[in-house]
Amino acid sequence: MSSSRPLLAADRVHAAATAKIAALHRETIEEIEDAIAKHAVVVVGMAQNPHVAKVRKALSEAGIEFHYLEYGSYLSAWRRRLAIKLWSGWPTFPQVFVRGVLIGGEELTKAAIADGTLRARVDAGDAVTA
Repeated sequence: MSSSRPLLAADRVHAAATAKIAALHRETIEEIEDAIAKHAVVVVGMAQNPHVAKVRKALSEAGIEFHYLEYGSYLSAWRRRLAIKLWSGWPTFPQVFVRGVLIGGEELTKAAIADGTLRARVDAGDAVTA
């Protein structure tokens, strides 16, 4: 059994739909990509979300510097957050990127802090890959 959920194959998505998805809040995606290029650790989140707050606290307590981008709250900016989810493939917030690699949300970030892999990825710089 595959560990990945199945994704709709690109050849099963009409070109017009692909273009619409690609254009959806492109400025938001570009802002995130720019932050990922400039910062070792980027947390993409939203206001009022306890998982975002917990991940930021865990990173701070571990002494790991991060850049935080916030997109609305439960009552605002949901379309921007949808565009982020479509882009990354990750269904929830926070979304934590380390050296350009999406490592996941709260649970996976805390696990990577605990086992040292997050710090190793930060310290190794561009030498570490997925």
